[in-house]
Amino acid sequence: MNMILQEKDYFKSSDICLCSALCCLGYQIEAFDKQNPSKVIFLIKRDEHLDEIIKLYFAHQLKIEVLAFFNSLKEIKGRIYNI
Repeated sequence: MNMILQEKDYFKSSDICLCSALCCLGYQIEAFDKQNPSKVIFLIKRDEHLDEIIKLYFAHQLKIEVLAFFNSLKEIKGRIYNI
C-alpha cells in the first residue's frame, strides 16, 4: 500500500532521543527517511499536543520512565538497521 505523506501533517527530526521520548508517550514513527546515508530522519504524525511536548523535552521538563525510554531507543535502533 503506497501512502503519500503530507509534509505539514508530520514532524521531522533526526534526534533519536527525542523520537524515543515521543514513542514513550504514545507517538509512533510513521516513516524513516534514509536518503542521506549518514543521517536518518524520523517522521511522526502531528497532533495538537506535539509541539508543547517537544518544548518540554528541550526545556528538560518532560517526565518519562527511564526503562521505557531505553527500550524504545533500542527498538528504534533495531528498526533503523533492519531497513
